[in-house]
Amino acid sequence: MRPAPARAPRVELVGEDERGRTVARSPLPHGADPAEVLRGLGWAVVRVRAAEGTPDGEGTLRLHFLVRPLGAVSGASGGPDAGEVPHDADLVLDEGERLVVFQRVAAYAVVESARGVLMSEASELTNAPGTWALPGGGVDPGEEPVEAVVREVWEEADQRVEVDELVLVQSQHWVGRAPGGRPEDYHAVRLIHRASCVEPHDPVVNDVGGTTRSAAWVPVADLASLPMSDSWRAALADLGML
Repeated sequence: MRPAPARAPRVELVGEDERGRTVARSPLPHGADPAEVLRGLGWAVVRVRAAEGTPDGEGTLRLHFLVRPLGAVSGASGGPDAGEVPHDADLVLDEGERLVVFQRVAAYAVVESARGVLMSEASELTNAPGTWALPGGGVDPGEEPVEAVVREVWEEADQRVEVDELVLVQSQHWVGRAPGGRPEDYHAVRLIHRASCVEPHDPVVNDVGGTTRSAAWVPVADLASLPMSDSWRAALADLGML
């Protein structure tokens, strides 16, 4: 399977020490986990600090991490070891088809209010209809991740939010067909923020006919009972919500 060329978002990793000094810098290769890239440079990730810039052909998205030398952080592994890339079991390329290499940067938020945590349900236009995830989606060209969070939460649930901070970067890599049928070597980079909603109301999907079927405020105690993908379950567990 020979990959077809595609312009990928430009993402740069910046490792900083506790004084804010840059000690490591690297582009994020397609399919790579940011923590694993920094570990390869000799640094263990303590936490993500911030994202700045725009991930498109005209700009660069910089992800800033607090890092410490390997061995200085007890039990730090830096991230999952690279292994065989997961493939859709039924993927067969038609004659003349080639895999399109595609890296997608998306921004999401843990939106909390007096009514619970805001969650969105995937529609039939996705590969996993009926599953639930945090609200969010792809960062548009020229758009900052925080701007994308505010826009996506309004499109998916009609809620106005204040974005507090970036708390988690999640990386996934697999090969399969996109919902539209295109075969892809796909790298998802998820930027997960915390956000608050001061005036929550019953969610309404404004982006009718899109990838969101419904949205709801869910009590934290009920999150574990929602059907979710393994990656979203892992993200919520990392954030201490499951």
